[in-house]
Amino acid sequence: FWLGDAFASGGSAGYDHKQMAITARGAWECVKRHFREMDRDIQKEPFRVAGVGDMSGDVFGNGMLQSPMIRLVAAFDHRDIFLDPDPDPAVSFAERRRLFELPRSSWQDYDRAKISAGGGVFSRAAKSVPLSQQARAMLGLTAEAVAPAELMRAILGSETDLLWFGGIGTYVRGSAETDEQAGDRANDAIRVTGAGLRAKVIGEGANLGMTQRGRVEFAERGGRLNTDFIDNSAGVNCSDQEVNIKIAVGAALTSGRLALSARNELLATMTSDVAAAVLVNNYQQGQALSLAERTSARDSAYLVRLMQALEVRKLLNRALEALPSNGQLAERVKAGRPLTRPELAVLLSFAKIALTEDLLASEVPDQAFARGFLDDYFPPALRRDFVAEIATHRLRREIIATGITNLLVNRGGASLAVRLADETGRSTADVATALLAADRVHGVEGLWHGIDALDGRISGGQQLDLYLNLQEFLAGQTLWFLRDGAVLADYDSAVAAHSASRAALMARRAEVLPAGAMQAEAQAASRLASAGVPAGLARSLAALDFAALAPDITRLAGDNGGDVVACGRVLTAVGDYFRIGDIGARARALAASDYFDRLAIAQAGAQLAAARQGLAGRVLRSGRAGTAEPIKWLEAQGARFARTRETLDAIARADGLTVSRLTVAAQQLRDLAEG
Repeated sequence: FWLGDAFASGGSAGYDHKQMAITARGAWECVKRHFREMDRDIQKEPFRVAGVGDMSGDVFGNGMLQSPMIRLVAAFDHRDIFLDPDPDPAVSFAERRRLFELPRSSWQDYDRAKISAGGGVFSRAAKSVPLSQQARAMLGLTAEAVAPAELMRAILGSETDLLWFGGIGTYVRGSAETDEQAGDRANDAIRVTGAGLRAKVIGEGANLGMTQRGRVEFAERGGRLNTDFIDNSAGVNCSDQEVNIKIAVGAALTSGRLALSARNELLATMTSDVAAAVLVNNYQQGQALSLAERTSARDSAYLVRLMQALEVRKLLNRALEALPSNGQLAERVKAGRPLTRPELAVLLSFAKIALTEDLLASEVPDQAFARGFLDDYFPPALRRDFVAEIATHRLRREIIATGITNLLVNRGGASLAVRLADETGRSTADVATALLAADRVHGVEGLWHGIDALDGRISGGQQLDLYLNLQEFLAGQTLWFLRDGAVLADYDSAVAAHSASRAALMARRAEVLPAGAMQAEAQAASRLASAGVPAGLARSLAALDFAALAPDITRLAGDNGGDVVACGRVLTAVGDYFRIGDIGARARALAASDYFDRLAIAQAGAQLAAARQGLAGRVLRSGRAGTAEPIKWLEAQGARFARTRETLDAIARADGLTVSRLTVAAQQLRDLAEG
């Protein structure tokens, strides 16, 4: 994909052939993710593909050149039907490339000598198409000849690894929908239902290849897909980048500082940078959907609350978007059928719209700590030579708000902003500020990219587990900074203080953690390394449980004027004595379909943390902060402390943690902390 001349043209690249190559490549990133999570590398191992389109089509043609391992067994466009039951990947790839480079090519131009036995190219205008034994076996048909419409329906419903939509038309609807509702009369005769698809993965490089209900039906039967607006978003993204880059250099062009020819040369040099940035967005959105899909059942209460919040703002119409009612979703969750990936894609998109609006209505885009999102948006050459133009860009607030929104929703999940705003009474813009602080203090971005680099090196399931652990950590730390509020009052000072304290604590955590906790951390790091995670990343991920305590320790030291290492030793000793960490971990895993139960769990967790903080403060004020002293102080407090410890130990060891038991634990510990 080469975009330089598209940028230099001065017109919109939205209709340029080169930009459509980016659309196809972006959709291919989404396809690769589906297969990666199936532990299949489609760049290295052959896989079967059927599709809609031809090699002269921008999206279909570019898509079918994204891997040399493609075995394209069947395809059709508005003119012809192509069958190749047993293609050689290398031979067919070369022939597809030849057709792609041949102006105005069609399937009729395909070299018949390079089609496997039993294949061929057939006109859609024919009354019937003869089928070889190989073609019948490939498509699951028994008749020796069928009408073109029946053959195309068979292609759509064929058993294949990937079904690639690269042509115009709506070819799949839901079983409960009519062809009239699909809204594409020209393809009524060949349309199939989501239930009739046998592909493992669907890639929607083209718009409207399926109805939303058709997607949901396919996903509920185990199929893997996103939606068209997720898969082919790279083209729109590319157009946005083009417009914003041209705005940035426009002032220099008008003032005469930059000549038109130099401007056009500059635009062309930024081709690869723009393409890379666009593809990263597709990668991250697909990743976000994978995480949402994995937690959809657990987080159903949060997703209901998100839908309600969007409805109140009149952003979301569930019926129009084919989303279930609260009762329908509850029944689906009970039946083991939570929201599907296409439904989650809709919520992801609307959550981003809502948060972007909230950020633009706030002062967050104007803050110094947010400036990096503006700079990072533009290619390095522009950042180097057009600093003033970027700083005064007329859409700078929108660019910053979009960047922050993508970070929060892609990493934290669609419901995070609404959920944490509910839990704390803060605004969603405050949630975003707190998340940025948590990300910066703990270096979450580096850890996240470290997990990204494990693509193909560990199993897809293991990689998702690592992302989810980091996502949970980021959400918890965002909540901490949100409740604390210091970063909302003075972001830079608070982040600097917490960053310095965290660094000191991580470097000396062997002096802070009990021996058992250090051993458990070392074992966790060893398990990760054995699974293929690089040793340094494995150690950092294994240390997240301790890193989560760093802000509490920092505040404890600030409140009591103590050394962070000594304060950390006291805090961890108190937590270990009452098994607060064990109870907290079980609380985070506690299933609750009711949103208010989820709030109760979160509140109990906050009470446990506050009680630990309060008890640690009492120990410090007693002067008993030595290595073994905190435990001695706790044991010397008498029967009340002993009974509470026994109760919490029993709760930690019980087979099933309930909201009631968790609430009791939090209340008892809070009573102790308050004296």
